[in-house]
Amino acid sequence: MEPGQRSYLLPLLTLSLLYLFGMPLWAIVVVTVWYLTLLWLEDTGVLDQYEISRMLGVVLMVRTKQGQSVLERVSRNRAFWRGFGEFSIWLCLVIMVGVVALLLASAISTAISPPEDYLPASDLLLIPGVTSFVPFWWPVLALIFALVIHEYSHGIQARAHGMRVRSFGLLLAGPIPIGAFAEPQHHEMVRAPLRERMRLYAAGPSINIIATYLALFLLSATATGLVASSPGVYASGIIADEGAEEGGLLPYEIITHIDGESISGYSDFSEEMASLSADDQAVFTVLSHPDPQGERIQRDVEVTLGDRHDYYIGLCEGDSACIGETESLMADLGIEQGDAFLGVSGLRSVNSTVDMYSSIISSDRGLLENSLVSSLAPLGMIGVPIAYDGQTMLLEERGMLEAGNGALASRLGTEGMLMLFDFLFWMVWINFLLGFANLIPMIPFDGGHIVKDGVHSLLSRVTKGANPLRIESLASRISSMSSFVVLFIVILPIILPRLV
Repeated sequence: MEPGQRSYLLPLLTLSLLYLFGMPLWAIVVVTVWYLTLLWLEDTGVLDQYEISRMLGVVLMVRTKQGQSVLERVSRNRAFWRGFGEFSIWLCLVIMVGVVALLLASAISTAISPPEDYLPASDLLLIPGVTSFVPFWWPVLALIFALVIHEYSHGIQARAHGMRVRSFGLLLAGPIPIGAFAEPQHHEMVRAPLRERMRLYAAGPSINIIATYLALFLLSATATGLVASSPGVYASGIIADEGAEEGGLLPYEIITHIDGESISGYSDFSEEMASLSADDQAVFTVLSHPDPQGERIQRDVEVTLGDRHDYYIGLCEGDSACIGETESLMADLGIEQGDAFLGVSGLRSVNSTVDMYSSIISSDRGLLENSLVSSLAPLGMIGVPIAYDGQTMLLEERGMLEAGNGALASRLGTEGMLMLFDFLFWMVWINFLLGFANLIPMIPFDGGHIVKDGVHSLLSRVTKGANPLRIESLASRISSMSSFVVLFIVILPIILPRLV
């Protein structure tokens, strides 16, 4: 198409929608400049010269033939990789059920009770360095790794089933990788048996899921190498007009002793507080916030303890229904009149985060319980960067940790162990989301192709002797309809909060 004949209506409409959904003006300007630059490079033939294609307006499809020799060596054991492909189909089908269930739950929850706050447009694509809660370096390294193993797994399946791979490549939005691809010979892909195609499509998401749990195991092991530099507890909030505030306790100061009794964690704190009563005076030994040199000063804080029961009743402000409900809840929790109350919120052990991760794989639990906890752990990790503004843990708690006595911890030191922890966290996070997103049963995702070929295979078995073209047409229509239904389920939680 000649430059003068090009239509700019669709790009303008897309940019307008992005602005309407909250993308900042500076980002709109950057995208516009990037788009116009790509048009110029395309028109002058620069993109063709380097085997680069433009797709979706602003995305570059960069091809390379590098890695072909490695692919040939890795994929030699065809029986093994075909077995892996078969395993991948069943793994993906099981996980796909979970993906659809989560999408449905999200859509229903949003329809019943639309949230007042919603993610801006720049946060929806989860792009490192662009999304507010996804930093750049560790996530982008994890993303590149996840994309490479995803597409290489597709390529291995292609070679294991006799299909040639034309090229590998990355999809780039500016300098940021947002996808990858392996290009089998198209005619060989079309002629391949349905089961072989399903193995090929399933191999990519399954390798990301496997990488997720391998990284989770390493993350759990790494967490055991981090310990509290000063054991104790801290509170993220100080309640107004209660004992802690009047005594001068500050948020994130480490409580190490109560009346001289050592506090190593939350359980010790609870036991010591249970031995005290309302109106008692207690001396809390605390470590202050670190000074510019990183040193903490020990000091004693004398506190007159409040009444836990009376505090919760006071929150009802005289509402009889609230008081009755609160009394019932406190009875269930064993809270009685006269129980000691420090007047803090968000109380946690200093090493609570690393303890949580190190306990993901625990020898104290049985195999079934370990499997359940481990399988759900990545799902719980999704919200961590959102809650902590792109960090893998509270920065204040991060400053309370140090390397332990293990061989790896001694070699890497505190900073090295924290860097390894961050990298493995993002490896879990990125691989999990990439694997699950690709199993959305909607074309062009791998899950959509698996569903399409699976429906085709099922129809062929059910309607033996029917016209193959008719079966293929019916499978395509079913796949298209299911893709539209899934698309509606996916976009409902995104669109609805912006309409109410």
